[in-house]
Amino acid sequence: MANMKEIARLAKVSLGTVSNVLSGSPTVKGPLRDRVMKAVESLGYQPNQLARGLRREKTNIIGMIISDVSNPFFPAVVKGAEDTAFMNGYRLFLCNSDNNFMKEETYLRELQTYLPTGLIIMTSDINGSPKLAEAYRDAGTAVVYVDRLPYTWTGDTVTSMNEQGSYEATKYLIGRGHVRLGMITGPSQLTNSGERVAGFKRAMAEAKLAIPSEYIQEGDFNKESGYEKAKVLIRLSPRPTAIFAANDLLAFGALNAIRDLGLRCPKDVSVIGFDNLDLAEVVTPTLSSVEQSGYKLGALAAQVIADRARGDKGPRKEHILPTTLKLRASVGAGPKAETKSKLPRTVKTGEGTRKSGVAGRP
Repeated sequence: MANMKEIARLAKVSLGTVSNVLSGSPTVKGPLRDRVMKAVESLGYQPNQLARGLRREKTNIIGMIISDVSNPFFPAVVKGAEDTAFMNGYRLFLCNSDNNFMKEETYLRELQTYLPTGLIIMTSDINGSPKLAEAYRDAGTAVVYVDRLPYTWTGDTVTSMNEQGSYEATKYLIGRGHVRLGMITGPSQLTNSGERVAGFKRAMAEAKLAIPSEYIQEGDFNKESGYEKAKVLIRLSPRPTAIFAANDLLAFGALNAIRDLGLRCPKDVSVIGFDNLDLAEVVTPTLSSVEQSGYKLGALAAQVIADRARGDKGPRKEHILPTTLKLRASVGAGPKAETKSKLPRTVKTGEGTRKSGVAGRP
């Protein structure tokens, strides 16, 4: 996008002259003004009305854009943000982008009319440009990206230890004797999904276990894609004996697929999810999952905005919250562990040592 410096260079005038022409000042007239406007038209320049509007006095509103209001993980994030915003004298204005980056950008443009003190954004596409968010920040509005971060964003962020949580879950499955592990990922354009894939691969590499390309299936962070991608994994030969799902919704879909294909979890296929939703404790079998606190993500984001609004001019804040592996009934022993349990054991007797085979027989 063209800027005023490029206009000044093309029109061979000063930056001040360009500013006066664009602001409608009567001090620049005739051929000089025409030259500037010709350069504006040639470069396709559009003035940044967003930044101009945001420089006015702010309201006590904090805008929040979430990517999918139907995802049961997000209400906790919203509640954490709303509780903290309210305690600090702010009111939360909620928008749902439906994982549509164009809708996200529309909200960003329209929120300027509310003159918000801050914005909390869970982006729908990390490859999308954060230029609108940067315009807010440049105009003095605090902006925090949560959970999903644009690659080029250099401002405040709040995330969880996605890679480490995924690593610990995968390492646990390997420790239970699983050597053929599949993964259902979230969308590749989201940072949290990519980090969870990285943790999975790191644990597998440390254990010197191969990952056939078909053992990693990309889903959409919903139950339906978890179901379909789990069926793909289960129909492979040989099939994975354990599946790590990049969120609990994917894992719930995987549990349904295992049952519908006539298999049992965890006897035939073990499953671990990510998020530790409340539903993880009521599905059958109960779901092992990596816990991250959605409430704390939202609460910390809102607190960062409140602190910035009170004058915190410090450097970029990058908060990364810890995760915890919650173990339940969806993980069983893998083939490697079962093979070890059936091997003859060396036992001591009064006559020395001997090998024991089937229990109760010499």
